[in-house]
Amino acid sequence: MKNHEKTKHDLAVDPYLDLPLKTKMKKDWSKYRTLYFLFIPVLIYYIIFQYGPMVGLIISFENYKPRTGFFHSQWVGLKHFKAFFADYYFQRVLTNTIRISVTNIIFTFPCPIILALLISELRTRGYSRIIQTITYIPHFISIVVIISILMDLTQKEGAVTQFLAHFGFTPVTMLNEKRYFLPLYIISNIWQNVGWNSIIYLSALLSIDAELYEAARIDGAGKLRQLWSITLPCLIPTIIIMLILQVGKMFNVGYEKIILMYNPLTYEVADVISTYVYRQGLLEMNYSYAAAVGMFNSIVSFSLVWITNKISDRLTGSSLW
Repeated sequence: MKNHEKTKHDLAVDPYLDLPLKTKMKKDWSKYRTLYFLFIPVLIYYIIFQYGPMVGLIISFENYKPRTGFFHSQWVGLKHFKAFFADYYFQRVLTNTIRISVTNIIFTFPCPIILALLISELRTRGYSRIIQTITYIPHFISIVVIISILMDLTQKEGAVTQFLAHFGFTPVTMLNEKRYFLPLYIISNIWQNVGWNSIIYLSALLSIDAELYEAARIDGAGKLRQLWSITLPCLIPTIIIMLILQVGKMFNVGYEKIILMYNPLTYEVADVISTYVYRQGLLEMNYSYAAAVGMFNSIVSFSLVWITNKISDRLTGSSLW
């Protein structure tokens, strides 16, 4: 009995944990040398392009002048943050950012899940691959090309406009109309990303144990019952993680696409925080003010990720950390 207890204790304690840090690093390096070499370019990329530029956030608290540099410009504290909150455009860009982001999540987030479920039900593997390829292709098309196609289709003589005219629609250049901006943004977003975003859900579906479905069929469960009792519960952790990431990007709604789509006629409904930063920083060269607005945007985005993660962890047990 004593020998048995001793054996269990020895198995429970990992001798690797008692090794000095230097020895652990040597063992890890010899075992995973190739992986470390593969990771080095990624690490360099993040240091140079992600963490390095964060030093520039100091200009949010300065009247930055390029000739005086980051560390010698006049310090003004929270002046630019206060100016943004008091700005005439603050309410407009904040409202538009929230409205576009929330609408985008409501309509685009379920689409990849639905597509993945439909593809997983296809019996023919060749047909399934054709559908996947067709839905993936738009993701690899340049956003400039996509917006050019959208402009051509929705101008006054465009194919979409002329098709809708048969149902009583008055032909107009749709991107010049405020009421059409958000629907066009959402529809083009779904078309471009639904296939690519479905990949992770397809992978999650493949990881579900087939024996669960077999047992459900034996018990007489139909397709719909299997969906509600097996498929969706198994997908919930993946859905939660993706939703947290999506919520974290709410305030970073894609400014590239909006800049290409909007114009002075639609500023009122299309101008968001990211496009406002672009105009202030690059067009008007108000660097410190733009940096302050961008920093506010990043802080809010981080807060949303943290809050959503906490809520998810408490309610479902699934979280990023």
